[in-house]
Amino acid sequence: MKLLYRIGYYLVGLSLGMVIVSFVFSGKKTSCNYGPNARVLADLKKKRVVIDSTVAWKGKALDSTRFSEMLQRSKVDFSASDTQREGCKLYRIQSSYQDKIYWIDLENCSDTLIVTRLQQP
Repeated sequence: MKLLYRIGYYLVGLSLGMVIVSFVFSGKKTSCNYGPNARVLADLKKKRVVIDSTVAWKGKALDSTRFSEMLQRSKVDFSASDTQREGCKLYRIQSSYQDKIYWIDLENCSDTLIVTRLQQP
């Protein structure tokens, strides 16, 4: 079999496979979170957010919409987190919001996410 025929068959099979995969995964809530940071942030985004009353942002109480915006631009600091804890795990995330850096301490429970502290380093 000639090389051009092999390349042609390969490209036809590859394109058909890509079309089938796109139809199978379209409309489903699938994600490809391979890294530990992406997996933790995806898990945090799925949960109901409870913000402690002592957490303040610029003198006012932190609301859930602002927190979800901060969570979009964040990464987990695993060295400052306690992931081996029984019950609710403690995470410290670093977020950049409005050109400033914030540290947010969270308790990740089974169905809720509790924001315990917000500070600027």
